[in-house]
Amino acid sequence: MFASSVFDRMIEAVDYCPFATIAGTSTVHAAAEASRRAWAESRLHRARTPAKPLYTPEERRRRDETPWTVVQGVLAPLQFLVFLVSLALVVRYLVTGAGFEAATISIVVKTLVLYVIMVTGSIWEKVVFGRYLFAPAFFWEDVFSMLVLALHTAYLAAVFTNGLDPVGQMVLALAAYAAYVINAAQFVLKLRAARRQEQAARDAADTGANGADGSGGSGGSTGALGLA
Repeated sequence: MFASSVFDRMIEAVDYCPFATIAGTSTVHAAAEASRRAWAESRLHRARTPAKPLYTPEERRRRDETPWTVVQGVLAPLQFLVFLVSLALVVRYLVTGAGFEAATISIVVKTLVLYVIMVTGSIWEKVVFGRYLFAPAFFWEDVFSMLVLALHTAYLAAVFTNGLDPVGQMVLALAAYAAYVINAAQFVLKLRAARRQEQAARDAADTGANGADGSGGSGGSTGALGLA
């Protein structure tokens, strides 16, 4: 008890020492305040800095003009439909033990569709961004796509070499499907963000145009409405 009291008095003496530089409290408080201020300014700067667009105007033009965009728009939902059917067959086999051949065929079909969409997607990326894979706009999506491709290919290898028993093959297929779902979510979120950016840009342009028309008088507004 006595020792504790002595230590408490010593700490208080240092804490309230008039020689703040020696005690270090003023320096610590100032550093902490400066750190908090810098962190707040950094957050404010990030909030004010607009997100980098997914496409440059030229890339957006190429995206809209190339037929590979339509191809991807058709293959992506087709692959998802094949995935849903195959997933149901795989789960059915694992639960009931029936339908192994149907499940296997469905996984092979799903893998072939994946190969097609990977090839056509690479062509689309080359046309729009100038490189077949790992364009900055979709770098991490492409990285994870390699894992999806590797797992599906490992499944085919297990099937044709009998490297795994039937249950092991189905489990490997489920792992490939889990990776596919994550990768699909990556692309959906990225494309939704790009769509919101483009919509915000159009809204800003429309607001600017309407403001310019309004400043020119009621005749300009009527003309704009007439053209619309």
